[in-house]
Amino acid sequence: MAEPPASACPAELDLARARCRALHDRLAASPALPRHPALRSLLRLVAAELRFLTSPDPATARPLSSNLPHLGALHRLLTHPAVRSPSRLTPLPGVDFACAFRSRPAWVLLSGRNPSGLRWAPRQGLRPRVAAVLDSARSAPPATRPEKLLLAFARGVGADIVRGLTDEFGALEIDLLAEFVGDTEEDGWVSVSFHPDEEMRSFRAFEIDIVDGGGEALSPPPPQDVNLDVGSEDTLEGCFGDFLGKMRMDSMELVNLDTTALVAIVSGISNGGVGKLMSAPEAETRGRFKCNYKFVMDQAQSELQYPIFVELGKAVDGKKCIICETVSSEFTEIASMCGGPEEKARASQLLKKLIIVSDSPSPRMMDLPTTRKLAMKNKVVFGTGDHWRAPTLTANMGFVRAVSQSGMPLLTIEHKPRALIGL
Repeated sequence: MAEPPASACPAELDLARARCRALHDRLAASPALPRHPALRSLLRLVAAELRFLTSPDPATARPLSSNLPHLGALHRLLTHPAVRSPSRLTPLPGVDFACAFRSRPAWVLLSGRNPSGLRWAPRQGLRPRVAAVLDSARSAPPATRPEKLLLAFARGVGADIVRGLTDEFGALEIDLLAEFVGDTEEDGWVSVSFHPDEEMRSFRAFEIDIVDGGGEALSPPPPQDVNLDVGSEDTLEGCFGDFLGKMRMDSMELVNLDTTALVAIVSGISNGGVGKLMSAPEAETRGRFKCNYKFVMDQAQSELQYPIFVELGKAVDGKKCIICETVSSEFTEIASMCGGPEEKARASQLLKKLIIVSDSPSPRMMDLPTTRKLAMKNKVVFGTGDHWRAPTLTANMGFVRAVSQSGMPLLTIEHKPRALIGL
């Protein structure tokens, strides 16, 4: 009679529990959790795994059977700097998540298994899974069709699988560590730093093109001649002037700004007007803003706690800023109708630092149905940023959520809203 399998040793269980608790705590403390559906899903999975590991009899066989390696690998990949706007987990059979990877729509397949346990050809091997996902990707509607399939192996991969991926599917190996290399210059010397997660070093990753020309790079729009003849020198002083100085017309990296972003940049609330706003008699302020009184005062309180130029400056630092024709027209009208003298002056100077591109929404954005939450104007604005592979700086999170719920990864940067207050 065969001996019953030995149970996992206490030391192995204790180590797994400690690692699972540490991962759970990192996820729970993540500031991105409220707006990151994939991390919220992952937190629920990790919590379930922790309950399993702390149950009276978590394993009857040795070695310990646990999903922790895969969950840990998911966390490292979801928080990788090149992974943006990830979808919920397992949006489609065989796909771990969809995202924008290095600014391109991608579906991600992840393995956290020991390479010795992976097989290529058998029915339960990797080949049929890759083939099925490729078929699904190529037949997907334009809105959710990826340009790339990203395959990541957290613990490395065997030569037979590498050969199968490259020979049968044309996969190319890529370096996931590139985003962790930085350089700074001081006194003529360039210092290179390298700071990846230690476990990220064991990852191997491969890309397969889904769409012909998916790797094609768009030439950024050319810089415009900028003539900053400022009527009032005060306009370019302070946080506003510092903010404009962060933009770079010669940059190859783009940021698309929507109307909410432009309004926030020139708003009196963002530019030192909070004191004047708060010191005015309440009756006067209520009469001035009427039903928008609470909306404006909440923004003033937010500005005191979190000055908006800190987050806006990070979003545009070293980048070329573009707006589409729709945003240019809408913002000009809003500033003219609602802006005070200083807000109008800032609006004029801001427009001189931006590149206006034609409305050119991407086909995948236009493939989304037009609804109340997915209005055509917003599809044009965000779709133009998507066409240029540029994240859109916005406070319109209702539209962003609606796009996310459709299953389409969209590059965006969120900022807090600010209103024009007539100063």
